[in-house]
Amino acid sequence: MERTENIFRKFANVYRIFFLLSVLVFARIVYLQFFDKSLEGKDIKLSFREVEIPASRGDILAHDGKTLATSVPFYIVRMDCTVSADSVFNSGIDSLAICLSQMYKDKSYVEYKKLIVNGRKNNKRYLTLNKIAIDYSDLSKVKRFPIFRKGGNKGGIIIEEIYKRNNPYGRKAYRTIGFMNSQGVGTGIESSKNYYLKGVSGKQIEQRREGGEWVPINGSENIPPQDGYDIRTTIDIDIQEATETALKEQLTKGYNIEGATAVVMETKTGAIRAIANLKNDGRGGFDESLNYAIGQATEPGSVLKLVTLISVLEEGYVDLNTPIDGSGGNWVYKGQRVTDGHHTGLTTVKGAFAISSNVCFAKLATGCYENRIKDYVDRLNNMKIGERFNIDILGEAPATIYGEEFIKSHPGILASMGFGYGLLITPLHTLTFYNAIANNGKMMKPYFIESYERNGQVIKSFSPTVISGAICSKESVRKAKEALRAVVTEGTGKMMRNDNYEISGKTGTARIAFEGGGYERNGMRRYQASFCGFFPSENPLYSVIVVLYSAPTAGNFYGATQAGPPFKYIADFIYANTPEFKSVLNGKQREKIDEQPIIAKGRGSESYLVINNLTIGGKNKLLNTIKDKNWIGYSNDTNSFELKRIDMYPDSLVDVTDMGLKDALFVLENQGYKVNFSGEGRVISQEPPPGTHIQKNSVVHIVLSKERKK
Repeated sequence: MERTENIFRKFANVYRIFFLLSVLVFARIVYLQFFDKSLEGKDIKLSFREVEIPASRGDILAHDGKTLATSVPFYIVRMDCTVSADSVFNSGIDSLAICLSQMYKDKSYVEYKKLIVNGRKNNKRYLTLNKIAIDYSDLSKVKRFPIFRKGGNKGGIIIEEIYKRNNPYGRKAYRTIGFMNSQGVGTGIESSKNYYLKGVSGKQIEQRREGGEWVPINGSENIPPQDGYDIRTTIDIDIQEATETALKEQLTKGYNIEGATAVVMETKTGAIRAIANLKNDGRGGFDESLNYAIGQATEPGSVLKLVTLISVLEEGYVDLNTPIDGSGGNWVYKGQRVTDGHHTGLTTVKGAFAISSNVCFAKLATGCYENRIKDYVDRLNNMKIGERFNIDILGEAPATIYGEEFIKSHPGILASMGFGYGLLITPLHTLTFYNAIANNGKMMKPYFIESYERNGQVIKSFSPTVISGAICSKESVRKAKEALRAVVTEGTGKMMRNDNYEISGKTGTARIAFEGGGYERNGMRRYQASFCGFFPSENPLYSVIVVLYSAPTAGNFYGATQAGPPFKYIADFIYANTPEFKSVLNGKQREKIDEQPIIAKGRGSESYLVINNLTIGGKNKLLNTIKDKNWIGYSNDTNSFELKRIDMYPDSLVDVTDMGLKDALFVLENQGYKVNFSGEGRVISQEPPPGTHIQKNSVVHIVLSKERKK
């Protein structure tokens, strides 16, 4: 019985203890709610609150997975002023204040010391030292500061992680990638796909501590955030870089240019592999601040003669070889004078297209459609010239294709439409139309996004979309391609000719109307110069448009000289870096490949990789011996190769002729010699000559050249 009473007595004591603790907690809550003077004048009524935890924003990726935009962690440093031992605090507070002052550079060390000392006196457990967010490198330094180096439990350092947006490739494709500001306003993919990128915020319970500070607490009520999707774009960062470089090189030549755009589209799919938009920033440079490609609709000029050509071919009104009179480059239609920049006499439709005769194409449009304007408008709409793409980026400018009544009420406009005026479209519209011709009449929707992903797993993917299976007949496509090729072989685009691959396309020069109307003001005019085309001509892989916009000028501004060089730069880069070109080279080029190539001297391991991918005589024998050789060279006749060993003597000059510069420098400098060089290509001579005995640190001069003998 006595034992039972002892048990009940112990339970009663435990109950009393828990009851007292509950009373104390309740009293503390009442005190904080109603009697804590430190909160006077502050709008804080609860001891607990629910706050939002932002989700980690998804990355924007290039076609190959390289990061174009990402959220980079930054850190805000706070301090629990109560946890440090007196000895640690007193010995380190001065040094800590000095370090913080030198880090943030916004307060003196005296002010930082006062802030922390007052925090300790007032038992601050969540003191914000500075609202400036620092990166990981600076955080690593802060963690080594006096007192803080003791860690969170003994030094009181508290680290809050936040995220800021970073673009690893700087301003490349910036108007396409876009941005979002703190008010939720932005541009590009960042704005148009914000819903998918931002994720779903979580919830965090915080407790109000003495002094009015709110501190996160752990509990089952907390809901973790759900991070946003990563978005994989169609952008190829290498082609993008080449595209921007091409534009910048042309813009730095002067010519009073206001801005420029260039877009690269994959022919079969419509995927945009590069898009560059550069606008004069008024400070002598150019920046991605306006998306000309999708946001500026203008009269495109002569690049749209292709529309007229296909229209009259489809109608059976003419053929490519039909004669047409250019009227000496001067013709009047219903009070509107049409001129050419050159004297154009009797030629063919194909010839008129190649030399870009405004008169001839005004005659073609009016002759075919003067009494059938509705048929003309229907033809334009059926070819999807002004199609609304509803692309993945905000800011798409609508095209303007005038209707039958408007054209009838403006008699001269039909002639203008024949050579690319009288309608408004963006560069992306023009490119999409040309890409349809390159794609044998099938028009593909341009697109910028391939998939939404999370943790490397594809959540949703996007496939190429066909706008029109055939914008015209196959025969008209064939003739259009022939005419576009003639522009390069014998017309205004001759500068695009090269020996490696064939380009087809069209130059274009158009005046841009001033605000309020008119193409000329105080003797000044504004132009846009274009080149739009595709390559290689026989089996196109890519279509490209380049457009440059002039500031008001009294001079001339031509598509061939302005837009041609950037187009060719882009095409040459893609040709040099695209393996698919191997399968589309013509017969003449295949003959060149079948000839025995000339292989430079070099490392055996690198030569092995080269020879293994060639079709040459004696290949297998070579591959069996190369791996055993460190440095090797070759001699060859028309049928086979013969391996030559390169002797490396430590006391005399090695023969580096026929090596590339990198290998020659490696060999000679490792022998202990200094090297001067001139020229480019492979080494054709060295002085002193191979085998010479010279002292270490002596200078060896080598000459390089691109001209080589077999």
